[in-house]
Amino acid sequence: MATPPSPVRRRISARVRILLWLLFVMAVGLVSVATTTRSILLRDVDHRANGLLAQEAGEFANFEERGVDPETGRPFTDPSRLLVEFLVRQYADPDEELIGLVGRPGTTPAQYRQPRDIPVAVPLYKDADARRRIFDSPDATGTLHRASGEIRWAKVTVARAGGEAEAAFVVAFHPGREQAAVNDQFRILLAISGVALLMTTGIGWAVAGRILKPVRLVRTAAAQLTEQDLTRRIPVHGRDDIAALAETFNDMLDRLERAFAAQREFVDDAGHELRTPITIVRGHLELMGDDPAEREETIRLVTDELDRMSRIVEDLLLLAKAERPDFVTPEPVQLAELTADVYVKARTLGERDWQLAEVADVEAELDPQRITQAMVQLAQNAVQHTATGQAVRIGSRVDGPGVELYVADSGCGVQPQDGEVIFERFRRGTSRRGARGSGAGLGLSIVRAIAEAHGGRVRLRDTEGGGATFVLLLGEAHT
Repeated sequence: MATPPSPVRRRISARVRILLWLLFVMAVGLVSVATTTRSILLRDVDHRANGLLAQEAGEFANFEERGVDPETGRPFTDPSRLLVEFLVRQYADPDEELIGLVGRPGTTPAQYRQPRDIPVAVPLYKDADARRRIFDSPDATGTLHRASGEIRWAKVTVARAGGEAEAAFVVAFHPGREQAAVNDQFRILLAISGVALLMTTGIGWAVAGRILKPVRLVRTAAAQLTEQDLTRRIPVHGRDDIAALAETFNDMLDRLERAFAAQREFVDDAGHELRTPITIVRGHLELMGDDPAEREETIRLVTDELDRMSRIVEDLLLLAKAERPDFVTPEPVQLAELTADVYVKARTLGERDWQLAEVADVEAELDPQRITQAMVQLAQNAVQHTATGQAVRIGSRVDGPGVELYVADSGCGVQPQDGEVIFERFRRGTSRRGARGSGAGLGLSIVRAIAEAHGGRVRLRDTEGGGATFVLLLGEAHT
């Protein structure tokens, strides 16, 4: 039974995710600011209403206690007269009503008010039911919720004596208009926030695209990379994290390109150099007869070719490993001791006039095993191109901030046109200087790889009196 294909997951780009998070945070922030502003403004309306109610109630209580009837010059005895005189003297705010009520509980009280219009649909003086509920309430303050609008009120009961009619002074505040103004401001803030979000969407989209452009270039370049084309690089602009990402990606591409180049070079070189010995081995084995002497000679030739193939493969693997960061492991090394060790080991390579020319009594950061390998290779090269008894000098010295290790022979030297060629893989000079070597042309390539792994280089110089001097120019010396 065939397995159903897995559903394709739709990916949201980083640009969209950044924009969505930005809009979410801004929307939450703007709504929070608008809501908080509305709450503060409504609280101010409440404080103003409570202040007005307390002020008017306090003024009436003070007038009741200390006021005198202008007609008699004595304290008020008639509640109606008291209410009328107080109302005449007051100036109310537009949303404020001052009313005097006279009557008995359970009945609709008579009212006294200032003759002016109130900017609400149903003011208190037109709402008999509301006046009765306030008059009958045992509370001194309260809020009356009506279909036509909310009323905040405060009441001061008039002192009365004997069987006189009951009376009360009521101050009513209509907060509807101010609350509506607050709500209008809230809606304006929301509208401004919406416009700000739209502007932020456009600006954020453009900015996010500009910031993420190097990331898109990295993705595009990565998608277009193949083993055959590793030459694409990301343009680096600025010094921010995105630029650092592009630089890191370019560095990675450099390492990949070098690694693939080394791999291709290894495969090409191995195929080229191993083809001949394989052909030789196959040909001898196919032609080998039954004669014991012939078989012995064939086996000797085949073994020799197999040994040569093994050396070629080992050298190629070493050159391929030279691209790895752990190819060398530098450590503090006494250069005089290292030079003397190389001299002792080189003396066993052949019957030559070996000379320890000079030693540098300094300390340097080197990989002693790799440097010894390179120097012994140079000494072997000198043996192959000199005759028995000829001089081969080994030494080291300080050269400015760096150090030099060298092997100088007294052979026939190297032709000028071969100075750079001999350091390439499988390349030999036009003059083989006696042609004693049987190598594959990888020895000097290995020497150059070791020098470059130390951050140095290898140079060829003429030896005074004839011959060639190979010099390793390495890092700084420490006394």
